[in-house]
Amino acid sequence: MTIEQQDHASTENAMAPEDTPELRQLYADFEKENLIPLWTQLDELMPMHPAPKAVPHVWRWSNLLPLAQRSGDLVPVGRGGERRAIALSNPGLPGNAYISPTLWAAIQYLGPKETAPEHRHSQNAFRFVVEGEGVWTVVNGDPVRMSRGDFLLTPGWNFHGHHNETDQPMAWIDGLDIPFSHYTDVGFFEFGSERVTDYATPNFSRGERLWTHPGLRPLSGLQDTVSSPIGAYRWEHTDRALTEQLLLESEGQPATVEQGHAAIRYVNPTTGGDVMPTIRAEFHRLRAGAVTQGRREVGSTVFQVFEGTGQVVLDGTEHSLATGDMFVVPSWVEWSLQAESRFDLFRFSDAPIMERLHFARTKLEGGAR
Repeated sequence: MTIEQQDHASTENAMAPEDTPELRQLYADFEKENLIPLWTQLDELMPMHPAPKAVPHVWRWSNLLPLAQRSGDLVPVGRGGERRAIALSNPGLPGNAYISPTLWAAIQYLGPKETAPEHRHSQNAFRFVVEGEGVWTVVNGDPVRMSRGDFLLTPGWNFHGHHNETDQPMAWIDGLDIPFSHYTDVGFFEFGSERVTDYATPNFSRGERLWTHPGLRPLSGLQDTVSSPIGAYRWEHTDRALTEQLLLESEGQPATVEQGHAAIRYVNPTTGGDVMPTIRAEFHRLRAGAVTQGRREVGSTVFQVFEGTGQVVLDGTEHSLATGDMFVVPSWVEWSLQAESRFDLFRFSDAPIMERLHFARTKLEGGAR
């Protein structure tokens, strides 16, 4: 057995003394003083590899959306509860509205002509729209249109509210760093306007008009910002980027991350880094028939299928997926994707935290990196 193959159970414990009245008294005195010895906790505190309590899980859009619609019929939106948002709770983390130990994900539902009042919080947030339109989110007074395929930001401590200008309801997913913020005790919250500060419905927000010109940076914005100043990353740009990657691959150019696998990362244009300090967001497209290499990664990640059908293999178990379905990959759980049709998936993760703290590690099937 190599050193890498050893585990705690296969190693003789030299610190397992004979059970005596004196030893039991020592442990009782430890407990009295709120002390716990490492040698009785090593397996849990220092496992040989990540052993997450969170488990891989798939949520079906065909179940999520009807439940959100029912909540829209029964539960008003407004001050106090603030949002009609239904969190995806990981079965391995019972009692918590967490999809992973660091990430929170929910389906949010806004009915016709409804307004969700403004507030702000320390936690970083985003929205991703798998279908529908007609809602504007107002972030620090800037109205941002929400439409299918758009990725929208609400960085921490930005006032924000939503208003639906149509006669139809709309649903989308929210992602936040609530569990990480809760665990580290950094959360603040503040109420804002009872309505929203601007009911305008422009096609493009002021932030987009200033910042979304390819390769061009306004001289009025030369200072780097912690989070991206872009309020919305539009689907038409994401789609075009992925299409061009696969076209270049067909021409024999090295443009994709794997054969038949195009991917982009949403970035902060002031730094070239992640859009927010605690959350990474990407979009992946697989050609029909493409299969990704199996991998394990430190940290947790969440996917939502935007379009198409395929499968995800989570820790050896295959799950079929369709539009809107969501799944979570806990830390160090092996996963891979395979596409039946063209397969488009939105992804977000806690990678910026893992990388900044130098905990990031990836193991590819058949090798390590």
